[in-house]
Amino acid sequence: MPRMPRRGCAYGTCSRLAVEGSQYCEEHKKLMDKRYNDYERSPDTNKKYGRAWKRIRDRYVREHPLCERCLAEGRLTPVEEVHHILPISQGGTHNPENLMSLCQSCHTKIHMEIGDRQIRR
Repeated sequence: MPRMPRRGCAYGTCSRLAVEGSQYCEEHKKLMDKRYNDYERSPDTNKKYGRAWKRIRDRYVREHPLCERCLAEGRLTPVEEVHHILPISQGGTHNPENLMSLCQSCHTKIHMEIGDRQIRR
């Protein structure tokens, strides 16, 4: 599958190229991830999504490398997110039966349908 050319970092006047899968360069990606974790993410999230979740997620992505919703519609889109069908906050688990590989677009659509996320402007 052809790759998109790398874009410039979206952080202010930074002139470096963004890392693949991000809109920021290596330095600013770390800064923005920290800002997100400090101010936008609920404090108990790291307890739910720790190192073990990263290993489970990586294994699931290796086994399901394409977006499952797009695949059902005949499109081949690489996975960007692993979604919990029943959210952890509602008693869901990290079991493979409760996971779904999705592209960012499908993941956003699911959360918009559920109504637990709002559009950022």
